[in-house]
Amino acid sequence: MDAESKSSRPGTWLSGMLIMSSMTVLSRILGLVRDIAMARLFGLSPVMDAFTIAFRIPNLSRKLFGEGALATSFIPIFARELVSKDRTTAWRLASAVLSWLTIFLSVAVVLGELGLLAWAHWGAVSHETLVLIELTAIMLPYLILICLASQVGAVLNSLGHFRWPATVPVVLNLVWLIGAWWITPWFADTTTKAQVLAVCILVSGVLQVLVQWPALRGVGFRFHGDWRSVGPQVREILAAMLPVVLGLSITQINTFFDSVIAWSFSHPVGDPTAVMPLPGSPHYPLAAGAVSALYYGERMYQFPLGVFGVALGTAIFPMLARHAARGEMEALKQDLSLGLRLVLVIGLPASAALMWLAHPVARCLFERGEFTPAATLRTAQIIAAYGSGVWAYCGILILQRGCYAMGDRLTPLRLGMISVVVNVALNLTLIWFFAECGLAMSTACCAMLQVAGLLWAIQRRLGPLDWGRLGSCAARTLLATAVMSAVGLGLMVLGQQTGWWSGKLMGLAVPCLGASAAYLLAAWCLRLDEMWILLRRPK
Repeated sequence: MDAESKSSRPGTWLSGMLIMSSMTVLSRILGLVRDIAMARLFGLSPVMDAFTIAFRIPNLSRKLFGEGALATSFIPIFARELVSKDRTTAWRLASAVLSWLTIFLSVAVVLGELGLLAWAHWGAVSHETLVLIELTAIMLPYLILICLASQVGAVLNSLGHFRWPATVPVVLNLVWLIGAWWITPWFADTTTKAQVLAVCILVSGVLQVLVQWPALRGVGFRFHGDWRSVGPQVREILAAMLPVVLGLSITQINTFFDSVIAWSFSHPVGDPTAVMPLPGSPHYPLAAGAVSALYYGERMYQFPLGVFGVALGTAIFPMLARHAARGEMEALKQDLSLGLRLVLVIGLPASAALMWLAHPVARCLFERGEFTPAATLRTAQIIAAYGSGVWAYCGILILQRGCYAMGDRLTPLRLGMISVVVNVALNLTLIWFFAECGLAMSTACCAMLQVAGLLWAIQRRLGPLDWGRLGSCAARTLLATAVMSAVGLGLMVLGQQTGWWSGKLMGLAVPCLGASAAYLLAAWCLRLDEMWILLRRPK
């Protein structure tokens, strides 16, 4: 069996998913420690609000131009070139994409920096806004580095190499932690501490590119400056990118809008008479720290999403693309169905657990230093609201990649645009009733609507999915999740009434471990075979 055929077997992408998941677990653990440090340093404060939005800008660009639209448009075309025995054309294509990406993003960063400079000098800005401008200016060049790192990772993933691309977020979190724990204590001013961390993020971007470069050279990549022969392929990638840019990154775009709206509708610190510039002069519906609370809540739902959802979507996509290129639509449908069943057995219990563990999670991880019990309550409500949609966030990643593998880029775009409009409308409505929690509720609801729309669109193209197995898997997973939730909630109530495990750590660990054991036992009794696929390493 040749290498290309071998890389197309289900065991290969499942193995790749496990590699990425294991590295992502490490990254997410480091990320939790990082968030604990950030909560201790800044709490729910205007400086943390500004830092969060400033970091979201390059991070969203990574989703759009790095591991999102560009990678998704690049991989099918790059995989097509890899089929040929002479890979020179494939390396020329990779060289051209990396070069044009660098040029485009460099121009964008220069224009962005000039715009920020003009805003700071000629705009009527508050102190909070000036801090936001300064932090954004420091971190903006990071988008060049992280997008290049993501594109290098896309090349390696196409060749079945997942380990080094999966180390990229680990590098970010390590450098960030070094800055938070060992560098910021040298500075007294809170704003200066935030600026120091912004510089650390920039340094991590350089390291994220460098750590993957030896692996790229090891698979045979050599830079080619002659791109004329791959001009048609580059144009094909660019033409495919536009609809994918929004379609693949709608969840990130929605959460970005959540932050912008939270910033815009938050009551300014130190101005008790300020009201919204709307008819009737209504009071601001949100308090300072809303953006920070959304950030911490988002980080919690991103843990299972990153460990499982992103890893599964990244690992399965090259194989779906190869099935589509060979016309193997039945095989594509089978792998897509398996991916959805795996989403169910992880996503549904993860959603339930985040909803009933929201307060113990926020209390254990963040309640220290500047992070008060009141901040814990605000953050817990957002964790529960965001967490209700974990299964949908994971499902979107799989279903969108199924559409892209078949060459359908417009359907995810259309559904995504509808989702953005609905999300903004819900945001502007729900904040008046549920404050910042309404922003998280809106994002979760829109994700569920996207899943329904994508399922309908894929079935029109491929025919009915294996609903018998999907329905059976969903029913058994829901039953196992109910058992898990009952055990977990029971342990929480018992701990609160007896005081046996009422502390921060034990109050989270005992219900979590007990519920996990209950779910695995229920999955075994119900013969939920998909669960064991995830727990054993493919041969």
